[in-house]
Amino acid sequence: MAENLQNQVLTIKQVPVANAWAWIVSGFHLFKANPAMWIILLVIYLAIMIPLSLLPGVGSVVSTLLAPVFAAGMMWGCQALTRNQDLEINHLFEGFKKNTAQLIAVGGIYMVGLLVVAVFVVLALDKQTIELLVQGKDLSPEQASSMLLPILIAMFFIMPILMAYWFAPILAGLHNLSAVDAMKLSFVACLTNMLPFLLYGFIFMVLLIIAIIPFGLGLVLVVPLMMTSLYTSYVDIFSIENSNDSN
Repeated sequence: MAENLQNQVLTIKQVPVANAWAWIVSGFHLFKANPAMWIILLVIYLAIMIPLSLLPGVGSVVSTLLAPVFAAGMMWGCQALTRNQDLEINHLFEGFKKNTAQLIAVGGIYMVGLLVVAVFVVLALDKQTIELLVQGKDLSPEQASSMLLPILIAMFFIMPILMAYWFAPILAGLHNLSAVDAMKLSFVACLTNMLPFLLYGFIFMVLLIIAIIPFGLGLVLVVPLMMTSLYTSYVDIFSIENSNDSN
């Protein structure tokens, strides 16, 4: 399966803004193909990642490094469904069998990028403000306003990091690309389709708000939908052929 994609030339196309909704609709069809298994995969993923993230000292590092590995596994699951194959628990762990080092490297580059931005924000704040934040105390209006510019600048730099990360797990996983090449290609793909992704992000923001209202129960649908619609957006933007003839 994956070998066919590794030989496919990746070309990025600019798609209409309305395709953002089409990604979500197509993603829902992938979820609907086996909703029970998607929920099981989500539960297993959380059962692994939540305890890992709580490990003292290294939890956040380990979970960030492994996130692209599991994300790539879910993309193999999406690929299986588009080829009328079964979605299996084994798909979640496929990233530990193929190009694992580069998938972990994607998480590492992403983590370092966010760390650099965080350091910039801390350095831009005065010592007293930092101490109050660490202690969980209220800031004065002047201190709060002084944080606005560093936070806005941080958001400006976080955006390209997120763009580079978005498609990287699927490109490193299914196409066997290096972490750097996958992240470069992901950034260009997102930049080329900035407007559809802005609409896509807005739609998911609304869906997440709705999902958490009934005790967060809607998240069992919305979170898998984020993964399946990620796959359908990838198929659309990179003109991926998923016909059954490729089996």
